[in-house]
Amino acid sequence: MLQEVRTDDFMPAARSAADAVRVFEMLQAGGIAIVPLDVAYAIIGMKTKAIAGIFEAKQRSFDKPSGMFGNLSLSGELHILPAAKREIARVLVETHNLPFSIVANYRQDHPLMRAVEPFVLEHSTKGGTLDMLINAGALHNEIARLSAERRLPIFGSSANRSLTGSKYRLQDIEPSVRAVAALAIDHGTSKYANPEGRSSTIIDFRGFSVLRRGVCFDQIRGIFEQDFGITLATTN
Repeated sequence: MLQEVRTDDFMPAARSAADAVRVFEMLQAGGIAIVPLDVAYAIIGMKTKAIAGIFEAKQRSFDKPSGMFGNLSLSGELHILPAAKREIARVLVETHNLPFSIVANYRQDHPLMRAVEPFVLEHSTKGGTLDMLINAGALHNEIARLSAERRLPIFGSSANRSLTGSKYRLQDIEPSVRAVAALAIDHGTSKYANPEGRSSTIIDFRGFSVLRRGVCFDQIRGIFEQDFGITLATTN
């Protein structure tokens, strides 16, 4: 019996880098890509036509902004956060290797954001805040590194019809969603696949409220409480 392939299986750095370049070049040309993350498969774009196509394929409300692919360095450039809050994000990533999304106010005058097309910016930010996914697997991290290096932000969301739950295998993504992607990368089953259909945990770092309970939520909550004496505010 063949062993299941997973997104956290060992992969040569050269292959991960090559896949990231293929994805980045497709996005830069205006296309859409579906990529495997540890939290779930994601559908991403860079230009107006791509982001509009993602919203349409997912039947996603425009009231729900896309998230940005990022890392600690990119968050440090863009998010307006004091050092103490940045330290929490660093510990979650560097000490515990956990994926999560940060929501915080961002530097709207930053050159990186001024390069984003108006439609994309409008539907990837909300109320002066930016949602950034961090540490969601080897391919995610390499794509985020390229994005920061080449100064071209990437945005997207989970690769599924809205409200149907995240998808953890490429073949489980609805055909109507897969059809809009010019490129789809298959790295097997997402590391954190779960029966509840959850993706990343989203935390608003302004007041430490939980916007979405996702994968690794209990671990993240425990670290906030035990290491920093902070109780995350939840509504459910």
